[in-house]
Amino acid sequence: MQAQYSGLMAPSPALTRSLVAASATLGPAALAIGYGAIIERNAFVVREATMPVLAPGSSPLRVLHISDIHMRPGQRRKQAWLRELVRLEPDLVVNTGDNLAHPKAVPAVVQALGDLLSVPGVFVFGSNDYFGPRLKNPAKYLTKPTHRIHGVPLPWQDLRAAFTERGWLDLTHNRREFDVAGHRIAAAGVDDPHIDRDRYDTIAGPADLTADLSLGLTHSPEPRVLDRFAGDGYQLVMAGHTHGGQLCVPFYGALVTNCGLDRSRVKGPSQWGAHTRLHVSAGIGTSPFAPVRFACRPEASLLTLVAAPTGGDDSQLTRCSTQPSVSAR
Repeated sequence: MQAQYSGLMAPSPALTRSLVAASATLGPAALAIGYGAIIERNAFVVREATMPVLAPGSSPLRVLHISDIHMRPGQRRKQAWLRELVRLEPDLVVNTGDNLAHPKAVPAVVQALGDLLSVPGVFVFGSNDYFGPRLKNPAKYLTKPTHRIHGVPLPWQDLRAAFTERGWLDLTHNRREFDVAGHRIAAAGVDDPHIDRDRYDTIAGPADLTADLSLGLTHSPEPRVLDRFAGDGYQLVMAGHTHGGQLCVPFYGALVTNCGLDRSRVKGPSQWGAHTRLHVSAGIGTSPFAPVRFACRPEASLLTLVAAPTGGDDSQLTRCSTQPSVSAR
């Protein structure tokens, strides 16, 4: 079932009317770019989904998945929206990387996440935690999706220190076990496969089958990494990177995933192999050199993890619902 969205912070009616009025003088392409750059890029939403991945008999676990913030210091609207996410009262926060888009963005990220850093959390980094964005030819996303261009080094060490000092666990090539809300979680992660920093052999081995949840993290959902997690028996793997396609065609979907993942899994929950669930976040931000989203709103995901069905009944992979705004339980 395809996930639905709940709005949090809509653009002003006056701005919307101005863009509609501009259609009298602008061509359809220019109007679509204006809509994607001004309205949809800032129309942050929360996707909610229920995923049956926990051990039989487990009580539900609320997991907030955030990814691809791509923060710059002056993005006040994004920062204000992120500060509101704590009202969702998650039990666990999962951050799958690409937090930064500017050398001075670490304080903005930390302040925007705010009280979420007091919630148990785990993270891995993406390429745009290590290197700043650079201007690229957009056509290369279609013709050369594996092309890499690195920008200036970013202060990822400072961001890592800020996260770990508040108690979040760095899963980069680490295996950790911890308790959250009465659940035992066995988690592991790799560095970003998009820039070939993954070293899965450092965490290889069967997942702990005695845990209530075995969780794998990667920034880019490259099939070679997903296959390794699935082969080791992880129940849930979480990733980001794709931006949900970022520029999508209505009734068709994403044109590209910017990785080896197929388009049908570009965002939201899906199945990977016989026993592993995958969740890919469509992400919160964009590169400053491509500040447009179309038919793909920026998002955080609130996942309610429940006990997996017994007897092999996987007919209900995920159930999704819509709420009008961020609110506490």
